[in-house]
Amino acid sequence: MSASERKLIDRAALASGKASPDFVLEAAHRAAEETLLDRVLLCVGSKAYAAFLARLDASPQPNERLHRTLKRSMPWDKG
Repeated sequence: MSASERKLIDRAALASGKASPDFVLEAAHRAAEETLLDRVLLCVGSKAYAAFLARLDASPQPNERLHRTLKRSMPWDKG
């Protein structure tokens, strides 16, 4: 670890009220969880998978709920 990296970590640890090793461990733990959560694996049978692919490939079908949603004014449009 370079001196500048060490200083940055020490400053951040101090600002958060933690010891540097605790700060580093917490940051590594958080990064590990985020990495693993980005790689969720779902196992399904071939019939369910085929149905899933069919829905992905199908054209979207207009419906009343979609029409209502698209007609609504958005909160950020109100001034």
